[in-house]
Amino acid sequence: MDDAALFALLVELHRDGERQGPGSEKDTLRALALTQLDTSAALQVADMGCGTGASTLVLASQLKNAHITAVDLFPDFLDILSQRISAGGYSEQVETLAASMDALPFTEASLDLIWSEGAIYNMGFAKGIEAWKTLLRPGGVLAVSEITWLHPDPPKEIQRYWHHEYPEIATASEKIAILERGGYDLMGYFVLPSTSWIQNYYKPTEDRIPAFLQRHAGQLDAEDLVKVERQEADLYQRFQDWFSYGFYIARNRG
Repeated sequence: MDDAALFALLVELHRDGERQGPGSEKDTLRALALTQLDTSAALQVADMGCGTGASTLVLASQLKNAHITAVDLFPDFLDILSQRISAGGYSEQVETLAASMDALPFTEASLDLIWSEGAIYNMGFAKGIEAWKTLLRPGGVLAVSEITWLHPDPPKEIQRYWHHEYPEIATASEKIAILERGGYDLMGYFVLPSTSWIQNYYKPTEDRIPAFLQRHAGQLDAEDLVKVERQEADLYQRFQDWFSYGFYIARNRG
C-alpha cells in the first residue's frame, strides 16, 4: 500500500472519531493546569497535530482571550474541526492551518503555548522539542503527550513492537533528560489512564470498523489497516502496565 492510499484510509477510519488518539478532556484540563499560565491572558497558542480538535476545543473553552491555531496535515480533519469551532462559538478564537509540523509559518518566539497530544512522534520527540523551542517565547510552555515506558526492561514482545514502530520510546526519566538538555525546565508530568486509551480511543475505533470494512468490501488495503489497528489495541490490552502516554509540561528556559 502506498503512503497516499494508507493516509486516505486512515483519515476515513478516524475522521468521525471524537479523538484520533488516546486522551480525554480531563487529561487536557490537568495538563493545562500544570502550565501555570494565566488563562485570562491574550495568549498565542498552537495545537500541533490537532486532528478533529478534541483538545483544541477544550483549550478554547478555558483560554477565553487566547488566539489558537489548530494545525494538522489532513484537511479532512480540519474541515470537521471548522464545523465544531463554528458550532461552539469559537470562530473568533480559533483558526485552522493545514501544514506539516516540520514546516510551520510561525515566526520565532511568537508563541506562549505549544500543545500536542499524541502527535510529536511524527517528528520524533527530540527533533520536535528542538524545532518547536524556536517558536516559543522565553518562558513559553510546551505541553505534549508522548509514548513512554512505565517501567524499564519491558517484555520482549511489546519491546520489539514499539522499537519497530517508534524507536524513540523511552522511560519518563529519559524523556525528561532530553527536555532538560534541550533547554526546557519540567513543570509537570503524569501518565494517561487506561480509560483514555480504551474507552476514549480503541473502543470507538472498533465501533467504526464494521461500517468501514463494509464500505471497502474485498479491499485488501482496508483489511490490512484494520488488522494493524486491532493488533495495536490488543497489545495495549495485554501490556498496559508497561506503556502509556506520558504528558510532559515544560517551560522554555530561554
